[in-house]
Amino acid sequence: MTRLQKEDFSSWYLQTIQQAELMSYSEVRGCIVFRPDGFELWERIQAEVDAYLREEDIRNVYFPMLIPKSYFMKEAEHVEGFAPELPWVTSVGEEELEEPYALRPTSETMIGKSFHEWIKSYRDLPYEINQWANVFRWEKRTLPFSRTSEFLWHEGHTAHADEADARRRTLHVLNFYVKMLEEFLAIPVHAGQKTPSERFAGAVDTFSIEAMMKDGKAVQAGTSHYLGTKFAEAFDIKYLNQENQHTYVHTTSWAVSTRLIGAIIMVHGDEKGLVLPPKIAPTQVILTPVGPWKKEPKILETLHGIQSELKAADLRVRLDDSDSTPGFKFNKWEQKGAALRIELGPRDFDQKQFILKMRDLDTKETHLLDHLTPSFIQQKLDQMHDRLLINAQNFARENEHLTVETLADLKNHIKTCEEKQEIPGFVLIGWDGSEETESRIKEETGFTTRNIPFDPPIKKKYDLVSGKPAKHTVWIARAY
Repeated sequence: MTRLQKEDFSSWYLQTIQQAELMSYSEVRGCIVFRPDGFELWERIQAEVDAYLREEDIRNVYFPMLIPKSYFMKEAEHVEGFAPELPWVTSVGEEELEEPYALRPTSETMIGKSFHEWIKSYRDLPYEINQWANVFRWEKRTLPFSRTSEFLWHEGHTAHADEADARRRTLHVLNFYVKMLEEFLAIPVHAGQKTPSERFAGAVDTFSIEAMMKDGKAVQAGTSHYLGTKFAEAFDIKYLNQENQHTYVHTTSWAVSTRLIGAIIMVHGDEKGLVLPPKIAPTQVILTPVGPWKKEPKILETLHGIQSELKAADLRVRLDDSDSTPGFKFNKWEQKGAALRIELGPRDFDQKQFILKMRDLDTKETHLLDHLTPSFIQQKLDQMHDRLLINAQNFARENEHLTVETLADLKNHIKTCEEKQEIPGFVLIGWDGSEETESRIKEETGFTTRNIPFDPPIKKKYDLVSGKPAKHTVWIARAY
């Protein structure tokens, strides 16, 4: 964690995303404009998810953004959970609508109606679709990318013949999310089950992946829900089974959103700006002529040749031949998170060498021009990804606290961290399964339950608040 991040993490974050030209503020409350680099980050996440969907033979669809109020009323827990965040369309021109429409917060209700029409027989199952869409949740407190009133996501929806198959899909998707974050975004996560008070409105079980940011707060980076037959019963989604009986399907839904962009920034960024994992960086390689390069035309000619060769190998490479000083260029592309910089000046050219600078390292390297091949560059990018993941894993482990046993211990831990200007991070606690425990922890410390990890580092014996035998071991943290 850098000095700037330590002093005011929120200000550092806002400054970083604006200097990197990822977004602009919109005139609409709590909404942002995605600039090209910001949207490209999302497009690359989309490509990873779509690759998984193709492997699983799950196809994309699109549903209307407006959802009739009557649809929400069919699943009481669902509408109650979303009611405070729903924006409504009630009129067109001066004419009042017969029925209000909500701007989509999620699509279980719309898709439930369609599943009722599409699914007739066991031969139709499993029925699995995905939607890329914008959704609206009128947040009281917003932060660009991490929590906005309108955001982008994918939402998968599936219907299955039985609980076992539905739960298999729920956890299969969660495992894919874990793999995507670690292998593509270099972000380590804790996978587990949400407590009842934290689960998705209308779900039987919600599973999540939780990631630690550099300020110690948690980001819920992805969720997968087993919905049971709740929505099937609400929308009469039945199928004729092999015994010639009509029975309800079991449904699931799952999603990751543009919140991941915020997580990438807050996990990897430093005092210079963005540090982007190479697999997602819009600019993997920036080529920079230095010194009096304009006096030697062969320098730019060489860099153009390098650019063409790297592009042909599907590397994302740009050439900055602007009139700006080298220092200005270096700073600009470091702010924007370019993963690897190549410098070439007259002296380098005469010695048939180039200078290489990785975004995540302070040192520079000198290599022969003959070594500048796509495979060499790819190797350097792969090594950077591994370093970023290891650094994030080490940071998370250093800020995970396993010895807090009582509420007094937790309060003392928080107080000590504040006095030392350290982050409180994630705390592993015992939980007796009661909402009273969760509520008291939240009211008195601001910590919330993140999830019940599948594989906790240790198992807790006693509840943090009541002292009763613990039913679960749970991660808690302050969260975005």
